Amino acid sequence: MQLMIQMHLESDAIFGNGMSIPGGEDIGVRTDAHGFPYMKGSTLKGLFRKELINYLNWEQKSLEEIKETVQRLAGERGNDDIYNPRKLIFSDLTFHPDLQESVLAEDISRQELQNIFTYLRTFTGLEDGLAKDGSLRMARCIKKGLNFYGTCCCDQKDEALVCSVLSMIKWAGSMRNRGFGKIEMKVGKADE
Repeated sequence: MQLMIQMHLESDAIFGNGMSIPGGEDIGVRTDAHGFPYMKGSTLKGLFRKELINYLNWEQKSLEEIKETVQRLAGERGNDDIYNPRKLIFSDLTFHPDLQESVLAEDISRQELQNIFTYLRTFTGLEDGLAKDGSLRMARCIKKGLNFYGTCCCDQKDEALVCSVLSMIKWAGSMRNRGFGKIEMKVGKADE
């Protein structure tokens, strides 16, 4: 069964790409070949795994039940080679294809596209109320209010649990401790 996922950014977010530009961005945003920001499916799977453990703990499941359920739905951490027919498969979360198509039809440069959906923000550390020497950092941020879409393939037996856990995810990306990455997740069946 395929579930449709919509992730709405309630605050600016940083889905880091793990790269920095010397003399420029210290934290870059993951983008596709055209320059659209997106979140990797494996990142969503990691967020799901964390919330699944929280959910099962709140349900007061035994450690054995928690381990079995997490392994069945999310697989072994770092080992996706083991076949499991009930393991969840998450797609990347991207902009809606219609939005991408209309933006690309405008024939704008990658830099212009980047400026439409993201911006650079500077941060500095403080020491005694003053900027700490050498602490200036720049991060590329995805603008709040944007929606990202993806899918999750799951067994019908797991649908209710998967929907509940996905809707519990409230934060995604880097610098969450500074208020970045507040999200709202909506989940529905593909035919809805």
